[in-house]
Amino acid sequence: MAKEGVGWAGWPVLVHSARTALAAVVSVLIARLFRLPESYWAPITTVVITQSSLGAALAVSGQRFFGTALGALVGAIVASRFGPGVLVFGASVFLLGLICAVVRVERSAYRFGGITLAIVLLIPRTDPPWQTALHRFAEVSIGIGVALVLAVVWPETEEEDRAEK
Repeated sequence: MAKEGVGWAGWPVLVHSARTALAAVVSVLIARLFRLPESYWAPITTVVITQSSLGAALAVSGQRFFGTALGALVGAIVASRFGPGVLVFGASVFLLGLICAVVRVERSAYRFGGITLAIVLLIPRTDPPWQTALHRFAEVSIGIGVALVLAVVWPETEEEDRAEK
């Protein structure tokens, strides 16, 4: 059911949309500059991050960054040792959850780690697993970095934040 009132109508939505579009374009261009094979992961991550205010983005971005690194690491190790497979993937997701609990990271880290793990383990590739994992980590890191820089350089105003709620 739609909210009553202007909500997303008017100026705040235009500014928010422009900020999000600019950040997404910058992310994909940077990822392409580095010739990353699946550069679309950078703007996907940027769009996720730019939907948060600066304070929320900063708080959760570290978790997402760490989770991505952890998912890439676990994915690369498991793919190198055992290869792809549904049971291997399920066991790896379980292991990743345990590791995240032991190192006391939040669920957002586990979510991003699980996404990265799935990409590394489940998508058939000819590249070595370590290279795939490094590419995923780089693409997501670019997306996080661009979103955070934009949140600092072009922060949301209180009016835009109120319009979002």
